[in-house]
Amino acid sequence: MTNFPIFLKLENRPCLVVGGGRVAARKIKQLLKANATVTVIAPKISSLLNKFVEEKKITFLEKSYERTDIAFMELVIAATNDREVNNKIAEHAKSKKIMINVVDNPDAGTFIMPSVIDRSPVMVAVSTGGASPILTRLLRARLEILIPANYGKLASLVSRFRETIKGKFPSIKERRRFWEQILQGPIAELLYTGQDKKALKLLEKKITNECSITQPEGEVYLVGGGPGDPDLLTFRALRLMQQADIVLYDRLVAPDIVNLVRKDAERIYVGKERDKHTVPQEEINQLLVELAKKGKRVLRLKGGDPFIFGRGGEEIDLLSENNIPFQIVPGITAASGCASYAGIPLTHRKYAQSCLFITGHLKDGTMNLNWSALVQPQQTLAVYMGTHGIEILSRELIKHGLAKTTPAAIVQQGTTKIQKTYITTVKDLPNIPKQNEIKPPSMIIIGDVVSLHEKLAWFGQPD
Repeated sequence: MTNFPIFLKLENRPCLVVGGGRVAARKIKQLLKANATVTVIAPKISSLLNKFVEEKKITFLEKSYERTDIAFMELVIAATNDREVNNKIAEHAKSKKIMINVVDNPDAGTFIMPSVIDRSPVMVAVSTGGASPILTRLLRARLEILIPANYGKLASLVSRFRETIKGKFPSIKERRRFWEQILQGPIAELLYTGQDKKALKLLEKKITNECSITQPEGEVYLVGGGPGDPDLLTFRALRLMQQADIVLYDRLVAPDIVNLVRKDAERIYVGKERDKHTVPQEEINQLLVELAKKGKRVLRLKGGDPFIFGRGGEEIDLLSENNIPFQIVPGITAASGCASYAGIPLTHRKYAQSCLFITGHLKDGTMNLNWSALVQPQQTLAVYMGTHGIEILSRELIKHGLAKTTPAAIVQQGTTKIQKTYITTVKDLPNIPKQNEIKPPSMIIIGDVVSLHEKLAWFGQPD
């Protein structure tokens, strides 16, 4: 270890920055976040620093650096565009045993400034010792994904109740187990989602009612897995996928997404196919309740978005009745994902001012839709689960007034590496499944916007 990591308390401490350009401004912003008292010396400064002067956040001395300028300073940053000047400042600071950072020349100084993930009071610093700023930035980006934005609230809550818990649980082992449950359970998740009052109330109830450590409280995460491309998952979805004990997933969740779930999590396939349910919906709903009551963190992973033809409402309804904590993470729905990857905008000022999401799922051999509402000018139709009833869809739309030549598309396994897009008209739409082996999941898009596919297609090679 060539650099010893420390965190300095700089509140109201005198700090000097020599230089007034972009790099200096970046360093100054970091010092201001730490509530340091900042003096800036430079012949001229940037517009941003001028604003800081006007707001009285910094003191600006419009001049060139002199040796006496470092007197009474506790930390100095040399950030001019003159290497010789920077080195001279470093020599002066070292002679006075003042901490000095030299931009773009870490070896000349006595400390380096890391890249920081700020979740105050939680702080994470990343550094490569000046060897590779780009690598430092990439590492920080990965950590930003893993650490929730409200993580600092969790630390503040722990600090607030630390003494109370010490009195409640005399044993260090009991305290550790208690906090492990809090930091990885529903209370933490409530804080992450901004439900501070609920989190506080639940923690106070837990402290009041429990005299010993009990079974961890279970919860359910209803997560939208998106249309197939793992890169389209949200940060929160990835985090919850990594902390779940059990995952229930269905047929529409891409294998690459299932593989991102924590490796040791139990996986239960509850996939549904048309007229063939591996696990009936009512049993899935009940299973979520039973697993959560056993103290499990249950991930219900669904393709697309849970609330768009995903029966998410049915599942959380039973959870709510049983007072099971849950949270919902939206996903990119199939219509949006498939259309985007096929280069088909669902709305367009010239072609479509509205878009309807509809399900083509047959019930008793019929497709019960409000056909008149579907056949409207400058409107796009995004049809989920429509390939089996595609002949009815085509026939009824034309019967109710939609032009036979209206452009239509079938996007098969959209956003994945094996995506295929078939372009046709509403009249010839039924011929696509007859002439090709259409595999689920597939999305049907009908409307004039489909004509833009040839021009706007960007993902893969258009057929």
